[in-house]
Amino acid sequence: MDTVLLGAGELSGDLLREPHAVYARLRERGPVHWVRLPDGQEMWLVVGYEVARAALADARLSKDLTKIGASSFDQEFLGPHLLVSDPPQHTRLRRLVSKEFTPRRVEAMAGGVHRQVAELLDSMQARGRADLVEDFAFPLSIGVICELLGVPAMDRESFRGWSNAINAPIGLAEKIAAFGQLKDYLGDLVAAKRAEPGDDLLSALIRTTDEDSDRLTSAELRSMAYLLLSAGHETTVNLISNAVLTLVRHPDQLTVLLADLSLVDGAVEEVLRFEGPIESATFRFALERVEIGGVAIETGDPVLVTLASANRDETRFDAPEQFDVRRDGGGHLAFGHGVHYCLGAPLARMEGRIAIRSLLERFPGIALDVPFDELSWLPGTLLRGVRSLPVRWSDGITVEER
Repeated sequence: MDTVLLGAGELSGDLLREPHAVYARLRERGPVHWVRLPDGQEMWLVVGYEVARAALADARLSKDLTKIGASSFDQEFLGPHLLVSDPPQHTRLRRLVSKEFTPRRVEAMAGGVHRQVAELLDSMQARGRADLVEDFAFPLSIGVICELLGVPAMDRESFRGWSNAINAPIGLAEKIAAFGQLKDYLGDLVAAKRAEPGDDLLSALIRTTDEDSDRLTSAELRSMAYLLLSAGHETTVNLISNAVLTLVRHPDQLTVLLADLSLVDGAVEEVLRFEGPIESATFRFALERVEIGGVAIETGDPVLVTLASANRDETRFDAPEQFDVRRDGGGHLAFGHGVHYCLGAPLARMEGRIAIRSLLERFPGIALDVPFDELSWLPGTLLRGVRSLPVRWSDGITVEER
């Protein structure tokens, strides 16, 4: 098979800053390719919408590395969780977690999200400028997820460092160290919740049992807390910052949204499609020889489903390179598809809608405070977002005046 070198030759381009042009050229060639990333990793890359949707739901593509004689840091340090397991283990874990992480619990958090958003905007207002990641998106998302799980406020900055080292690593040693420290911390947190339970989700997960008296083990509780803390805050940070960045880079659409803030729900869905917080789903591995998109994938081969590419597939979306807050946003794959569809999607959507609407009501004159080319993007192919987002706004401008 031919190896496609991403970021070189015909497919040269900035895979961090502007990957979509590279993905578009790949889609012209076909929906599935064997690629080598600039860091040397080789894998099957799925870039077409229909094939991506099918691959995300294909039971022959496993998330459990132990089935091919390997393992992940998640499994080694923390134990099994939803992103590194297959049915029936995945089915059992999701059923137990879903008994407590319910839509009703998410809805009950809306008032607290409004309160945290207002407090953060109050602290930003007098300055006239801010780093939207550091001053708004991160403290909001980590505050909400830590409140959900009952993590003490004093520990949130430590967790942020561990999460960044794991999800956007700068080196293997840092990643291993972060997993070890997080394992110890979460083990102590689970023990503390057992001793003094509260009304938080982690305490509820410790108490919950299934019809046959099944319950989560200590290792499963630890790894589930890791998944909810890590995936729960990273996704929302990127959703909020990507939304603001996309809007200020499309001033015509920002004007449309400011004129009618009832469009915010749809605008969030369009951001999820156009510049979603997750660039690619986590790796899958073929359990047997399987044909995907007309390509034969051998047993054990790694498969990376590129959500960012699928969501701009011309065969699925009209004018996909256009950002349109009035678009019917249904059908995007930003939160995945199939049994691994993101459990926290309702919470991320709720936070995104409240955050974006409140931000635009308070600061309708928001704009980038640095040139776009100076923004630093998170490394790797998993997360899609910027490390920081300096913004400014004009004082005294209201939605009506604009």
